[in-house]
Amino acid sequence: MTQHTDLPSDLLPTAVRQFLGAHIVRDADTASSFLTEDAVIVDQDETFRGREETHAFLRDAGSEFEYTTEQIGAHRVDDTHWVVTVRLEGTFPGGVAELDYRFALRDDLIAELVIADHRPDRTRTTSIFSGEKNV
Repeated sequence: MTQHTDLPSDLLPTAVRQFLGAHIVRDADTASSFLTEDAVIVDQDETFRGREETHAFLRDAGSEFEYTTEQIGAHRVDDTHWVVTVRLEGTFPGGVAELDYRFALRDDLIAELVIADHRPDRTRTTSIFSGEKNV
């Protein structure tokens, strides 16, 4: 994963760094291990709650596509909130997407993850895996 970032990935919290590493290689079991038991993931205005739902989301999201992931930005909001921006390129509709992964931490684990379109002119959460083409 090439990194063009405001904050080097080695300065991200361990849970965020390790989650992203596992998520990028589509290792849902390892990625899920960095989530709290009551974790919430929001993607495409759809909410997944708890270990079982979040694991299923991590396992299945984008599985029908081939794509690469590049971290292009990262910053600390405060001690418990971090944002990592990734650029995806692949066989999904539109072919390219930049997404913010907005993390909220609790007890050194990820309690909430909101995946949102990085474009500042759109505020709703989005997913490249829904078949939606970003314009």
